[in-house]
Amino acid sequence: NHSPSPPPPPPPIMDEEGNDTSITGLVDRVLSPLTNHAQETRNSIINNDEHRSRAGSWQNNVVRANGNVGYGELNGDLEVPDHQEGRKKRMTSKTYFIVKELLMTERTYRKDLEVIEVWLRDELMSNDDETLDDGIPRHVLDSLFEIHEPIFDFHSLLLKDIEERFRTWDSTSGRHPHHHNHTRLASSGGSRIGDVFHNSMHKMTPLYVNYLNGHRDVMEGLEYALKDSITFDQIIRDFEATEVCYLPLFTFVLKPLHRLTHYQALLRRLVDHYPIDHPDLTSCKAALTLMTDLVARVGEVLPTSDNYAKLVELQRELKGFDALIQPERHFIREGSLQKLSRKGYQQRMFFLFSDVLLYAARVTQPRLHFKIHGVIPLRDVMVEEADRRSTASHSFTIYANNRALLVAASTADEKRNWLQDFSRAIADAREKPETSLQYLSLKSASSSEDVGGGDANNAGDRGNGAPAVNQRSNTSVHVCWHRNTSVSSLDLRLAANSQLSGYLLRKFKSSSGWQKLWVVFTNFCLFFYKTDEDPFPLASLPLLSYRVTTPSPQDEIAKEHVFKLQFKNHVYFFRAESEYTFNRWMDVIGNATNRNFDVTSELLRSSPM
Repeated sequence: NHSPSPPPPPPPIMDEEGNDTSITGLVDRVLSPLTNHAQETRNSIINNDEHRSRAGSWQNNVVRANGNVGYGELNGDLEVPDHQEGRKKRMTSKTYFIVKELLMTERTYRKDLEVIEVWLRDELMSNDDETLDDGIPRHVLDSLFEIHEPIFDFHSLLLKDIEERFRTWDSTSGRHPHHHNHTRLASSGGSRIGDVFHNSMHKMTPLYVNYLNGHRDVMEGLEYALKDSITFDQIIRDFEATEVCYLPLFTFVLKPLHRLTHYQALLRRLVDHYPIDHPDLTSCKAALTLMTDLVARVGEVLPTSDNYAKLVELQRELKGFDALIQPERHFIREGSLQKLSRKGYQQRMFFLFSDVLLYAARVTQPRLHFKIHGVIPLRDVMVEEADRRSTASHSFTIYANNRALLVAASTADEKRNWLQDFSRAIADAREKPETSLQYLSLKSASSSEDVGGGDANNAGDRGNGAPAVNQRSNTSVHVCWHRNTSVSSLDLRLAANSQLSGYLLRKFKSSSGWQKLWVVFTNFCLFFYKTDEDPFPLASLPLLSYRVTTPSPQDEIAKEHVFKLQFKNHVYFFRAESEYTFNRWMDVIGNATNRNFDVTSELLRSSPM
């Protein structure tokens, strides 16, 4: 008897233009041609996709209807009914899940390092030499790769070490959470991880000190080249529009420095949890001491670099104000407010800095960006409550240069946040001496809307409001626009330290089964992958304005470790594998979406800050 032949793989899923939307097709379209350096990574991706395609089809389209960013769905036949969940749950220790979090997040970090080391390098090499010589900052890029490549190589090896240690852990201590003979379990290294870090710190520290010392010059060189060379600016914009570069490029440049704070938090969590006789405690304490010293050095520089990266991001999003990046200028808050004009209340984006207030309208031509309509030095600003009897809800008035801007926030909390930040920023600006910072690049010294500058809604924001082709729209400025909310510099710092990766089961309100996905939470956003081996996310869900809670009895979710995300009528349920993992997801999402955090203070205290 001959066993039947395996069924052929399903035909590729095509979009309306006949493009293959499978992982294979997307990689071919977006990332071709590839250099030999990236070819092994690509081949691995393709082979895994073709192997998995026999099990079921996958439609990897991100749905963005009418500009409603974040409502993309992952469609397919990967629903997991309750009666087919597979292997029986096993009880494991909290230590096991802390180490598993380390492994899961290390996989994501390694993939983030690939964005620069593999994909950006390949993007630049795929252009011919004549194009590269046209304003491309070769010396800056060489400096970036010079400090970045050693970290990439180091963590490629570190990930293998953690994977191997976790496999041993999984086969020993993970199955025996209540076994008290720690020494016997540790004899093979199975219940130890601190020694991996302690033994690696002598290699890790100089690599990160070198990166810390060189990254700012690289960022400034890149920013200058983006401003100076149209060719280079377009290359980077095209790269940022690919699926692999799922965040702004400068965010990936700063990933190594932020990762150190995550190591510190995980090591501290292990030290706090280990019993005094645990064989891994001494190594963990030693590694934590070294890591804390390194993080302290990073902490002296990172806030300034984060602020610089934010200014660069906004400079590239804004049109009509070319002097945004200034040495003494600090980002404070960005968000959507309704501004009263001759046409009634109209949506505007406001950008509050330490010395100046900008407001802008969203336009879509020639690309999605924000057109500056007003520039106001903070020294001239006064803000006060508006008359509730004659204005919209949550209103306040901004006075400057014999003008009054009446604006309305979406909620009382939003209004309070704006007023608090305005109050502090105005007071600080008035205490500082007059400077020569550049404020105005508009033809009008007050507002383009007051001198016939027109409304952006009449100058390109037409049709259904859909973003331009390949325009990334999950950055905070665009999400704030869509959700009528705001984020502050403090929110950004919390988000940078509130990151997590791992497998979750997801369920829609109307579905009966659970879908297993690899999920990465970073920059206020959930990114969904089919597996942790996928090179780029298949969909994303920005969580600004979402509410995180546990299911109510009316939700009829008869499962443990489930959390609920809701924004208006959009409801998602996510199921974690353990109480520890559930608490961690609630914790990081709650911290990053701070205004909607709806769990106990005990979870807040477990923040990795």
